[in-house]
Amino acid sequence: MNQEFSIRKLSGRENIPFELLLLADPSTSMIETYIYNSEIFVVETGGAIIACCALCRAGEGIIEIKNIAVKDEWQGKGIGSMLLGSVIENCKNRDIAELIIGTGNSSIGQLYLYQKAGFRITGIKKDYFSDNYPEIIVENGIVCSDMIILSLTL
Repeated sequence: MNQEFSIRKLSGRENIPFELLLLADPSTSMIETYIYNSEIFVVETGGAIIACCALCRAGEGIIEIKNIAVKDEWQGKGIGSMLLGSVIENCKNRDIAELIIGTGNSSIGQLYLYQKAGFRITGIKKDYFSDNYPEIIVENGIVCSDMIILSLTL
């Protein structure tokens, strides 16, 4: 990649990049349950936001990554790994003890990315997507029904 990228936290006055968030979570109503209490980090290049990540406090010393998304045309170029690495470093610098993230059982690429970054599978919320989303989600030819929970001790 010969392009320059910057990662920064959105200020409270900036527009939330809902179109990006919807790439990782197809439900606006589900996004609205967490987004207004989230820190949002974005990746920019050429003045355009190409990726974002929403973080929420999930307990004392625990941060949950609620959403991480990369524009389709930028996927597979290391942008998600770069953003995830930056978020991990940011949390380490703030004395956060643990990062957690949940993803669908059908999200093969995401499961690979998170485990490659050091996350370990720590739980499963059976039927999470079946029970909380009105439409069936199919990804990689697999029905997304369960949420896989992964954790990273910092």
